[in-house]
Amino acid sequence: MTGVAEGGGRVADARAAAERTESAERTAPAVAVERTERSERTDVVHNRVAMLRAERRVTRREFAEAIGVHYQTVGYLERGEFNPSLHLALRIARFFEVPVEFVFSLDEFDRIGPTN
Repeated sequence: MTGVAEGGGRVADARAAAERTESAERTAPAVAVERTERSERTDVVHNRVAMLRAERRVTRREFAEAIGVHYQTVGYLERGEFNPSLHLALRIARFFEVPVEFVFSLDEFDRIGPTN
Protein backbone atom coordinates (compact mmCIF):
# COMPACT_ATOMS: atom_id res chain seq x y z
CA MET A 1 0.00 0.00 0.00
CA THR A 2 2.86 2.37 0.77
CA GLY A 3 4.38 1.87 -2.70
CA VAL A 4 1.14 2.85 -4.41
CA ALA A 5 0.81 5.99 -2.32
CA GLU A 6 4.43 6.95 -3.02
CA GLY A 7 4.03 6.33 -6.74
CA GLY A 8 0.82 8.33 -6.86
CA GLY A 9 2.54 11.14 -4.97
CA ARG A 10 5.37 11.25 -7.48
CA VAL A 11 2.93 11.42 -10.36
CA ALA A 12 1.04 14.25 -8.66
CA ASP A 13 4.31 16.09 -8.00
CA ALA A 14 5.33 15.68 -11.65
CA ARG A 15 1.95 16.95 -12.85
CA ALA A 16 2.16 19.96 -10.54
CA ALA A 17 5.68 20.76 -11.79
CA ALA A 18 4.53 20.48 -15.40
CA GLU A 19 1.58 22.82 -14.71
CA ARG A 20 3.91 25.37 -13.08
CA THR A 21 6.23 25.22 -16.11
CA GLU A 22 3.35 25.65 -18.55
CA SER A 23 2.02 28.58 -16.52
CA ALA A 24 5.45 30.24 -16.49
CA GLU A 25 5.81 29.76 -20.24
CA ARG A 26 2.42 31.39 -20.86
CA THR A 27 3.30 34.45 -18.75
CA ALA A 28 6.92 34.85 -19.91
CA PRO A 29 7.45 37.69 -22.38
CA ALA A 30 8.29 36.64 -25.92
CA VAL A 31 11.91 37.31 -26.79
CA ALA A 32 12.80 37.96 -30.40
CA VAL A 33 16.02 36.30 -31.43
CA GLU A 34 17.74 38.11 -34.23
CA ARG A 35 20.44 36.42 -36.28
CA THR A 36 23.37 38.58 -37.19
CA GLU A 37 25.97 38.19 -39.86
CA ARG A 38 29.34 36.97 -38.62
CA SER A 39 31.02 40.28 -39.49
CA GLU A 40 28.41 42.20 -37.46
CA ARG A 41 28.90 40.20 -34.26
CA THR A 42 31.02 41.78 -31.58
CA ASP A 43 32.19 38.50 -30.06
CA VAL A 44 34.03 37.27 -33.17
CA VAL A 45 37.69 36.37 -32.86
CA HIS A 46 39.31 36.33 -36.29
CA ASN A 47 42.13 33.90 -36.88
CA ARG A 48 44.75 32.78 -39.38
CA VAL A 49 44.74 29.13 -38.36
CA ALA A 50 43.73 27.76 -41.79
CA MET A 51 46.36 29.87 -43.56
CA LEU A 52 49.13 28.92 -41.15
CA ARG A 53 48.19 25.25 -41.20
CA ALA A 54 48.06 25.12 -45.01
CA GLU A 55 51.29 27.08 -45.32
CA ARG A 56 53.04 24.46 -43.17
CA ARG A 57 51.31 21.56 -44.95
CA VAL A 58 49.83 20.13 -41.75
CA THR A 59 46.56 18.18 -41.89
CA ARG A 60 43.68 18.98 -39.56
CA ARG A 61 44.19 15.65 -37.80
CA GLU A 62 47.91 16.24 -37.30
CA PHE A 63 47.31 19.76 -36.04
CA ALA A 64 44.48 18.65 -33.74
CA GLU A 65 46.61 15.91 -32.24
CA ALA A 66 49.51 18.32 -31.68
CA ILE A 67 47.35 20.86 -29.81
CA GLY A 68 45.18 18.31 -28.00
CA VAL A 69 41.75 18.79 -29.57
CA HIS A 70 39.42 16.81 -31.85
CA TYR A 71 40.05 17.36 -35.56
CA GLN A 72 36.49 18.71 -35.99
CA THR A 73 37.30 21.45 -33.48
CA VAL A 74 40.01 22.64 -35.89
CA GLY A 75 37.38 22.91 -38.64
CA TYR A 76 35.04 24.90 -36.38
CA LEU A 77 37.92 27.15 -35.41
CA GLU A 78 39.01 27.74 -39.02
CA ARG A 79 35.44 28.61 -40.09
CA GLY A 80 35.03 31.04 -37.18
CA GLU A 81 32.32 28.91 -35.55
CA PHE A 82 34.37 28.42 -32.38
CA ASN A 83 36.42 30.83 -30.30
CA PRO A 84 39.29 29.14 -28.47
CA SER A 85 40.00 29.50 -24.79
CA LEU A 86 43.06 31.53 -23.89
CA HIS A 87 44.92 28.32 -23.07
CA LEU A 88 44.10 26.80 -26.47
CA ALA A 89 45.01 30.04 -28.29
CA LEU A 90 48.40 30.01 -26.58
CA ARG A 91 48.99 26.36 -27.53
CA ILE A 92 48.11 27.16 -31.15
CA ALA A 93 50.51 30.12 -31.22
CA ARG A 94 53.24 27.96 -29.70
CA PHE A 95 52.64 25.26 -32.33
CA PHE A 96 53.12 27.78 -35.15
CA GLU A 97 55.97 29.51 -33.27
CA VAL A 98 54.38 32.95 -33.61
CA PRO A 99 52.92 35.48 -31.14
CA VAL A 100 49.28 34.84 -30.26
CA GLU A 101 48.25 38.18 -31.79
CA PHE A 102 49.66 37.02 -35.14
CA VAL A 103 47.12 34.16 -35.13
CA PHE A 104 44.14 35.83 -33.41
CA SER A 105 42.60 39.30 -33.59
CA LEU A 106 39.39 41.09 -32.70
CA ASP A 107 39.70 42.93 -36.04
CA GLU A 108 39.67 41.31 -39.45
CA PHE A 109 43.08 40.60 -40.91
CA ASP A 110 44.13 42.28 -44.15
CA ARG A 111 43.91 39.95 -47.12
CA ILE A 112 47.16 38.50 -48.34
CA GLY A 113 47.77 38.26 -52.08
CA PRO A 114 46.07 39.87 -55.05
CA THR A 115 42.66 41.45 -54.60
CA ASN A 116 40.06 40.99 -57.32
